[in-house]
Amino acid sequence: MSTMSQAAPSPSPSPSRPRNVKLRRFAARQGWTVGVLGILIALLIVEANVAPNFTSFDVQSLVIAGMPLAFAAMAQAVVVISRGVDLSVGSVMALTNVIAARLMEHHSMGTALGISLLVLVIGMVIGTLTGVAVVTTGVPDIIVTLALGFVWAGVALVVLPTPGGGSPPSYQTLSSGSSLWQWTPNGLLVLAAAYALVWVPLRSRRLGLAIYAVGSDRDAAYLSGVRVPRTRILAYTVGGLFAALGGLALTSTTSIGSPLSGNFYTLTSVAAVVIGGVSLAGGKGGLVGPMLAAFILSAAVTVLTFLGADANYGQVIQGALIVAMVMLGGLLLRRREA
Repeated sequence: MSTMSQAAPSPSPSPSRPRNVKLRRFAARQGWTVGVLGILIALLIVEANVAPNFTSFDVQSLVIAGMPLAFAAMAQAVVVISRGVDLSVGSVMALTNVIAARLMEHHSMGTALGISLLVLVIGMVIGTLTGVAVVTTGVPDIIVTLALGFVWAGVALVVLPTPGGGSPPSYQTLSSGSSLWQWTPNGLLVLAAAYALVWVPLRSRRLGLAIYAVGSDRDAAYLSGVRVPRTRILAYTVGGLFAALGGLALTSTTSIGSPLSGNFYTLTSVAAVVIGGVSLAGGKGGLVGPMLAAFILSAAVTVLTFLGADANYGQVIQGALIVAMVMLGGLLLRRREA
């Protein structure tokens, strides 16, 4: 009598396995950003403990201080993702700042908003010209953008040799007020709106994916049908748009224009990009991390001030954070390769 062997039933997939895969994917994509957010929250907790009286005004002050840097970090991040660098970000912010302040002076809010649109177009044109110069000359980005930074800084001095100009009081509330809730400054809403209107649609479409592809491997992107020169120019155009938003943020937060207002933001934007988890090799990272890093750098200086320490130690902290983040990123990359 023959016996029939029965095949053992295949084990059903564990319901926790897909969940673990999703968690791993989330950790791989957003883990760094979550860590940066944790650092910012920790700094805010420290500030709340060392401040004489921590109120919503302190949060508004942090947003006012960090908002221009956040836009500068976003501008730099887009270019770095495409495996470039833009050392003219600060000069573009100064130029757009003085143009806006000079044109907005003694005008109403409606006129100021129209001028803002004009300034954004100017920023995009400047970014496009920068990208074209980088692509057509074949000279490294760092040299071209450094040279153009001097050009835009000189133009800013021509437009407004000394600090001056102005903006409507209602325009200033775009960064300093709190229309919805006292703990939600308008500056945060403006940043969120810029991110949602500019980067989210671009990131989810072919052009945004092309920026990441070009940053990861230009040869492979070219073989895949990506127009590499056009994509690199696009990255600088978007960077110019965010830099112009940073210039408008300076106009709103300071209520004047200054031809030297952008000196602080070029190298600091690079620091925010590194701390925010964008790979200097290109192709990895996003814009949320650099935005959060911009507020970390601003909050660190505020905490030092409350502790009675010299605010110049803020540069030491920035350098230490950059070194720590780069080393941590290198160790994580080595573990993945192993």
